[in-house]
Amino acid sequence: MITGELKNKIDGLWDIFAAGGLVNPLEVIEQITYLMFIRDLDDVDNKREKESAMLGLPYKSIFADDVKIGDRSINGKQLKWSVFHDFPAGRMYTVMQEWVFPFIKNLHGDKNSAYSKYMDDAIFKLPTPLLLSKVVDSLDEIYELMNANQSIDVRGDVYEYLLNKIASAGRNGQFRTPRHIIRMMVEMVDPKADDIICDPACGTSGFLVSAAEYLKETKKEEIFFNKAKKDHYMNTMFNGFDMDRTMLRIGAMNMMTHGIDNPFIEYRDSLSDQNEDKEKYSLILANPPFKGSLDADAVSADLLKVCKTKKTELLFLALFLRMLKVGGRCACIVPDGVLFGSSKAHKAIRQTIVDENRLEAVISMPSGVFKPYAGVSTAILVFTKTGHGGTDKVWFYDMTADGFSLDDKRTPVNENDIADIIKRFKNLDGEADRKRTDKSFLVPKKDIENNDYDLSINKYKEIEYVPVDYPPTSEIMANIRSLEAEIAKELNGLEKLLK
Repeated sequence: MITGELKNKIDGLWDIFAAGGLVNPLEVIEQITYLMFIRDLDDVDNKREKESAMLGLPYKSIFADDVKIGDRSINGKQLKWSVFHDFPAGRMYTVMQEWVFPFIKNLHGDKNSAYSKYMDDAIFKLPTPLLLSKVVDSLDEIYELMNANQSIDVRGDVYEYLLNKIASAGRNGQFRTPRHIIRMMVEMVDPKADDIICDPACGTSGFLVSAAEYLKETKKEEIFFNKAKKDHYMNTMFNGFDMDRTMLRIGAMNMMTHGIDNPFIEYRDSLSDQNEDKEKYSLILANPPFKGSLDADAVSADLLKVCKTKKTELLFLALFLRMLKVGGRCACIVPDGVLFGSSKAHKAIRQTIVDENRLEAVISMPSGVFKPYAGVSTAILVFTKTGHGGTDKVWFYDMTADGFSLDDKRTPVNENDIADIIKRFKNLDGEADRKRTDKSFLVPKKDIENNDYDLSINKYKEIEYVPVDYPPTSEIMANIRSLEAEIAKELNGLEKLLK
């Protein structure tokens, strides 16, 4: 999360767009994403060129040769941000509109790739050279501040802050999952180099990007020094579906900027018969929509067999179970109502997860986690698809802080349970002796069965009441009388001074 000067600069960039006549948040974030992508292409290309030179490896810059755009052949160097950002406003606008934008639209050689599919109908919408010049200058200032910031996550934080603004125009219950919550879920499930990862409601690909970054940090040698595993990482590991083409376009650029050459990002209604995936993925990470419009007639019959409902959060849980391979893991965010809802559908999906698969953890999160965009109370479910049970004990954690204030401002605070959650989840054997008055504890499956498969932590958490000894009533009354006498005395003194 960002604050201070950097936040002000980003808000200023937003104001520049508004002053230029672009006020739709989805259009603004789309145009900013294009420009950040263009700038990042230059930065990444320079970085790879330097790394290759240091390692003595061959590398050919994407800007090295002449680039064919329409009937013209352009010197590739002119398409670099570091070159054209110094041009006069009029010339810069012409270069961007006629050369750079067509170049990025046709950048990916595979016309069936996610990038090519969703860039095909991309439109450059900045209306005037002056607006483009102001936006480019503002982005340069933002990148200068980012480079001066010592936080390793500042690039992602800035992008997240920009994407957060989509929430004000969100539809179908869309709201972004905070970056640190995504990272916590990724660390808990610990993706492997051979995983096939999916987010069936991927939005801007936040979960997929975080999983890719985690693998790059923790399994770099295993993946990048092995041709087959590197090919899997670049082309078949990451899969995402969404019903918003703008989101898909941003998601595809987000993945490509983070070094994933060809993710499978597809326009798809995951809950419909259009989605035929069964037992295909080894890991699902998701924060599916909790509300919004749902075409009940289009919902897959397979899902309705598991739980007959129109509630998307329940249908998505049934979908995750169907899409996972046996042995596949899932970490997903659900609204609190899923944990304790009394309808037949609520009970059915909870019972399916507990009885027929292995539910490992329920992490209750405070309602402020998604502020200022939503105040809904949520939880994280972590489970493994087995198809034949396996739930023995379920680990519950009462998360009360995530490192930020739980009001609309979300300013950094010292209280943070995330490191403790990850540490304890990875050592559940050490939780055996924890009491139900603690922040985390294990609950036997039998207790859950006896409580109608209720998964809310409040059903099992015990409150420790500490007795407080109060003085006798006579002593309290005497103290009140004494205070009244003292006040009367002071008032008398004050009254004499006023005469």
